[in-house]
Amino acid sequence: MQVFFVNQQPQFMPCIDIHTHIIPENMPRWSQRFGYEGFIHLEHHAPCRARMMRGKEFFREIESNCWDPEQRIRECAAHQVTMQVLSTIPVMFSYWARPADALELSRFLNDHLAEVVQRYPRHFLGLATVPLQDVGLAVKELERCRRELSLCGVQIGTNVNQLNLSEPQFHEFFAAAQDLDACIFIHPWDMMGGEHLQKYWLPWLVGMPAETARAICSLIFGGVLERFPRLRLAFAHGGGAFPATFGRIAHGFEERPDLVAVDNERHPAEYLGRFWFDSLTHDEAMLHYLIRFAGEDRVCLGSDYPFPLGERQPGKLIREAALTDAVRKKLLWSNAWHWLQGRAPAENRQQGATGQLEA
Repeated sequence: MQVFFVNQQPQFMPCIDIHTHIIPENMPRWSQRFGYEGFIHLEHHAPCRARMMRGKEFFREIESNCWDPEQRIRECAAHQVTMQVLSTIPVMFSYWARPADALELSRFLNDHLAEVVQRYPRHFLGLATVPLQDVGLAVKELERCRRELSLCGVQIGTNVNQLNLSEPQFHEFFAAAQDLDACIFIHPWDMMGGEHLQKYWLPWLVGMPAETARAICSLIFGGVLERFPRLRLAFAHGGGAFPATFGRIAHGFEERPDLVAVDNERHPAEYLGRFWFDSLTHDEAMLHYLIRFAGEDRVCLGSDYPFPLGERQPGKLIREAALTDAVRKKLLWSNAWHWLQGRAPAENRQQGATGQLEA
């Protein structure tokens, strides 16, 4: 158990992991239900193991910690993680599907996720998924998830059928998220150029970081944060390629405003500190850079549990990095609390929040 000291008295330090994925253990065969291929189904081929299949094509091997909440709780205890923020596996977004079918799939996933949260409220919070190929349906499902299921926000992809998130058709969705006080976690998927990157796992190693940079740049240059200033956005994988290439991005804005500043004249540097990043950098030097780049109030623990590209021991990088206790506390829980709740935890409420999370 992670502890810190206040006036020489040991205090429990909670730990919130904002980037974890879950899937129901049993799902309908969506392709049979809807009459066309492309949907994921599970083949439980061995105890505590299953293959994610897209039709006859193998997608990924998963283990029972991908669907079993009690196993997750045990592993969280071993890793000193107090609470996981659950979201679906991005391949389940299914933005390519017919809107009504994607809505039915989203509702199934959201109902399952809400059930897990309701059964184990001291261990889990939840992010919905919505059919963004039809913004009207996405808004209605987000409203249901916030008002009826009490999910704290939504996870969306970095693009919707290769449309950037800055496209005007998505303004209605962002307006609804702002009005509903829903935090948004943006995760790469359907990587651009993926058909040319199949060897060496390059879609995951190169495509995903580029996708996240694409999404951040689109939202900044498209003026989305200008139109919706109360949005609470967090980006996976330490912001992908965005932090490391920001110098080039800023230089391009300055040198070719005729190409870059066509929809928003504000310099991209003005938006640093307006959104959050998870800590999944896999490198202490990069973590320190990310903290300097985004600000110590805008980096949260995110592990990508339970997948192999994630952090095998969630929170280990933050706990072992050369950080002050105050910064470590922010990264392990209080920044996540701010993103999830829309306010930073007040110091005079710290004990109450800590006790609730510990229980």
